Amino acid sequence: MLKKFKQTTLGTLKSSGVFKLVENSRWRQRHLLILAYHGISLDDEHQWDPSLYMTADCFRQRMQLLKDSNCTVLPLAEAIRRLYSQDLPERCVALTFDDGNHDFYSRAWPILREFDFPVTVYLSTYYSLYPKPVFDVICSYLLWKGRKGQLDFRPITGQEMVVDLSANGSVAHTVAAILKFAHDHNLSAKDKDELAAKVAAQLNIDYEALIEKRLLHLMSPEEVKTLASEGVDIQLHTHRHRVPSERSLFMREIDDNKQSIQEITGGVASHFCYPSGVYSQSFLPWLEEAGVVSATTCDVGFASRQSHPLLLPRLLDGSGLSEIEFEGWLTGVSAALPRRREARQ
Repeated sequence: MLKKFKQTTLGTLKSSGVFKLVENSRWRQRHLLILAYHGISLDDEHQWDPSLYMTADCFRQRMQLLKDSNCTVLPLAEAIRRLYSQDLPERCVALTFDDGNHDFYSRAWPILREFDFPVTVYLSTYYSLYPKPVFDVICSYLLWKGRKGQLDFRPITGQEMVVDLSANGSVAHTVAAILKFAHDHNLSAKDKDELAAKVAAQLNIDYEALIEKRLLHLMSPEEVKTLASEGVDIQLHTHRHRVPSERSLFMREIDDNKQSIQEITGGVASHFCYPSGVYSQSFLPWLEEAGVVSATTCDVGFASRQSHPLLLPRLLDGSGLSEIEFEGWLTGVSAALPRRREARQ
């Protein structure tokens, strides 16, 4: 209901000229819109999780809107520097991609090159070095694909349990149960991949075909190196896509991530994105100690000079965001509209 009201309101504001007034305002020029993306579908990922994935056609339309709206797309580091020096150009936007999925290399980057837009990729390096699907997300995807069937846990985990995945809420609960089993048994990456393959077999899904498509894989080191040589900014997202609350473990994640990126690209990364949007005030001095100069969250909004540089808000763009809502954010109008409290991913 709120979404429909918002779209109607935005349409009225656009037709009445309010979009133009706001996008050319002094307020908009003092604010930076950092756009966050996760994945561009290789297959049907946008149907599985429209909040994180969109089709290549949809992404191209978004980039065309940026161009048609005369937005200035700056590299992230430059945009942040100019934000705090109060030197932003009109309608300033920075583009970021989280995780470093293979689909960025094969789908997003060719489109970004068409528009000559700079981009930052926050890369989690563990699964870049380990060429298998990311365990947590492939489990969720497999159970979504098999959501009309049943899952027998006995050949998978040894538990005497059969789950009807068509029942309301059963997919989410089953994913949680599988992830808990892997955690409780301290499974290695190889063990986790074998577990995912067993889930796929139970649901009559061709796991090898998914691997061949590199669905839910991260980019290989060779792909990352190629992108870096072509001007893509590769930055920090932790090594294992997690943010431990213990300082030594947190610093290890940053150090491992930074070292891996340097070995792959030859560059030193100093900008960071919190995995899954999870952050705490206790992380800030640790990031400063690690030499991190900026960090982005999944909190929705514009960055301003008053924003803490290690708690920068972004707009997460996905299939669930309509074109008029996206335009509303480019102009700045959407920042003034009511919205549901966003849950951290």
